Amino acid sequence: MATFKELTDFFQQVGASNVRHTTKTYLAHAITVHGDLKKWGCDETVQNAGLFHSIYGTERFQRFTLPLERRDDVKSLVGERAEWLAYLNCAMDRQHFDNETLKESGSDGFLDRYTGDVIKLSQHDVSDLNTIHLCDWLEQVERSQDWNYRRPVYRAIAERLGGIALESYDAVYSGESV
Repeated sequence: MATFKELTDFFQQVGASNVRHTTKTYLAHAITVHGDLKKWGCDETVQNAGLFHSIYGTERFQRFTLPLERRDDVKSLVGERAEWLAYLNCAMDRQHFDNETLKESGSDGFLDRYTGDVIKLSQHDVSDLNTIHLCDWLEQVERSQDWNYRRPVYRAIAERLGGIALESYDAVYSGESV
């Protein structure tokens, strides 16, 4: 697996380091998500997935999108599982994800917006994806001032994860100006 410097150098090599992202650079945001996941006690795989959480672009973040044909390059840097989690965060059809998250019975599947396929994820994948997805939003919500964006979904994820995720959600949202 690559060193942290090699991982961040990759962002520079592909032209993603200085792209604007919620009053920061994309790389600064990604590094902060990585660091927050470390503080949350996540393993290196989840931390690295957090660093690359939007490398292929997301429905909302399109200022930089590494072509999906480069997935093997990312896998060689962070490993197969970290790349898979990053891919899932990018491939997420958010409306479908939100509907599944808010269901009492839990998720029936994950809609990949790139392929249109519904994928059944393991509970481990769901938990790690939720952790990365929540941490990403909590890192930027105050700068974006978009406090109500998908708020019930983020709250449901925080409650489902509990512990540091819920504590972090409550701490970040306590800073909301009324």
